[in-house]
Amino acid sequence: MRLELHDNEYKVSAEGLTVELLPKEFALLRFLYLNRGRTFSREQLLDKVWPLEYPVERTVDDHIYRLRKKLGCFPRLRISTVRGLGYSLAVQDTLGTLIPPSIQDTALHETMREVFVKYHQYGQGKSMQTLARQQDVLGYELDPFYAVYVHFVQGDLEWLLHTTEAPLRDRLYSLMLFFMFTGDPVDRLASCELMLEREILPQFQHQELKILNILDLYAVVGKTDKALERLKLTYTVIQEPEYENFELPVAISEMFVHLAAGTPDVQVAAMLRDIEERLRARPFLRESGSYSITKGLWKLRQKNWRDGEALLDEGLQILETSGFVPLFLQGLHRIVNCGVIFSFPQALQDKYRKMFEAEQVARGLDRWLRPLEAIIRGAIHSL
Repeated sequence: MRLELHDNEYKVSAEGLTVELLPKEFALLRFLYLNRGRTFSREQLLDKVWPLEYPVERTVDDHIYRLRKKLGCFPRLRISTVRGLGYSLAVQDTLGTLIPPSIQDTALHETMREVFVKYHQYGQGKSMQTLARQQDVLGYELDPFYAVYVHFVQGDLEWLLHTTEAPLRDRLYSLMLFFMFTGDPVDRLASCELMLEREILPQFQHQELKILNILDLYAVVGKTDKALERLKLTYTVIQEPEYENFELPVAISEMFVHLAAGTPDVQVAAMLRDIEERLRARPFLRESGSYSITKGLWKLRQKNWRDGEALLDEGLQILETSGFVPLFLQGLHRIVNCGVIFSFPQALQDKYRKMFEAEQVARGLDRWLRPLEAIIRGAIHSL
């Protein structure tokens, strides 16, 4: 049984069902789930879940009681009372001795992987998450790549940092992208370049960081000449068959670089028309949202504040609907940095900066920044 914790909504999902909890109930469940199989006394739970507060021991008992009632729909999840010691959470990972026969069906596993590939291509992150939650019910095993990728899509930074279900090498690229959305872009660019220089990532992810992700950082730190030079390599690489879905993201990133570089409006307008033509043929959610944001930034560069803001808000709404949390963060990252480059009105800068800060908090980037930095810097200097 796989439990999915929605930090920003205080909800827990498994086997196609979702239960809403109160904030402290959620915090207690999350702590027990991350430490499942271990027993904790009331005092330890008070210290971990109610830090700097002064509730009585009965508070733990009351919350355990309510959790047991609310989680009754998950029969394979059990909070046990260990007499004289405290409480422990256990999760039964299989259906006892009953194993769905479809688990052995390799053709089904390949079919399910192809479904994930399609949802990935269309930018339907929420569809991927829903399908992943129901793998126990549907009787299939999630492909190892998507077992990590789904956590990345939903912005589950805590899992990416602390899980033992996947090696660090398989999680490092996802962690690097979250790292890029924090702190000083100059520092983040230096870390990206070091990671590329030392060839730490698996080959495909190394190439994606090199030809696509790093372009944003070059643009926002004023190194647009390096970004434009890198784009020559990018267009060479994406001619290869395995990069067939990169054309739209690259075209949008190229337009973003040209905006930051101050490329004349007539050339940017031509890029817009090209991207719109591509989107008519392939109206994928992620790319549609990213395009609306980039077009909005163009309007704002022209000081068309009203239309520009409307396009930014439309793009962010599309990305939020897609369920791709990292793309939503990237959109805000672009807006906030361009607000400085293009000298947006202060009210607009404040609006999107506050949205960006709120999203970072919702995804735990404030709580987990230090361990995230430690992992990235440790990987660069040790792997």
